[in-house]
Amino acid sequence: MEKPWLFLMLNTVFCFLARCEGIESPEFAVVHAEYDFEVRLYQESTWMTASVRDISFEKATWNGFHRLFQYIQGANLNSSRIRMTAPVLTSIVPGAGPLHSSAYLVLFYLPVKFQADPPVPLPELHLKPGKWPVHCVAVRKFSGYARDYNIVKEAEKLAVSLRRSPWANFTTSESNYAYSIAQYSSPFQIFGRVNEILVDVQSSRLEECESSSVVSTF
Repeated sequence: MEKPWLFLMLNTVFCFLARCEGIESPEFAVVHAEYDFEVRLYQESTWMTASVRDISFEKATWNGFHRLFQYIQGANLNSSRIRMTAPVLTSIVPGAGPLHSSAYLVLFYLPVKFQADPPVPLPELHLKPGKWPVHCVAVRKFSGYARDYNIVKEAEKLAVSLRRSPWANFTTSESNYAYSIAQYSSPFQIFGRVNEILVDVQSSRLEECESSSVVSTF
């Protein structure tokens, strides 16, 4: 039974992340842009979250998304089927467990239809809804596959860019996460893949974010 379930999950991810149908994403506005990163203001939104403890980002993301996939396929108290959204987001809290293991949150953005009242997940999935407040995020795009060996390098590149910008000293200290990885592309897509590293900007600059927003997108 494992292979048909795996095929169904991969087929669904391939269809929706490859834009077989229009999919929803969280709303944001770009408030600062440079050649190698940008700062975005995200509006309040609700995500379904899977908490995972592992030493591998890749394994944690797969584990968490597997549970989230069951949820959107109807493993909830309403038996509701939920459309795929993008991105799949993995937030990292390093050093949270033994043997240098990390705590991860794998997040699924809930469509507008379910933002106010998400279907309750089945208890065995160990999922819970989480609210994103209005907040600013520094973002760096990168291509290829997001792997254990390259996400840290991409996060370091974003940190270097931020240190040379007006946003230096305004990241991470108030965040519960070191950084997050957003994946937009189907696992079957080889070329033109889109990933992002995200780091929270301190709330002390939130007013500046709100007053500087210039470009809205979904």
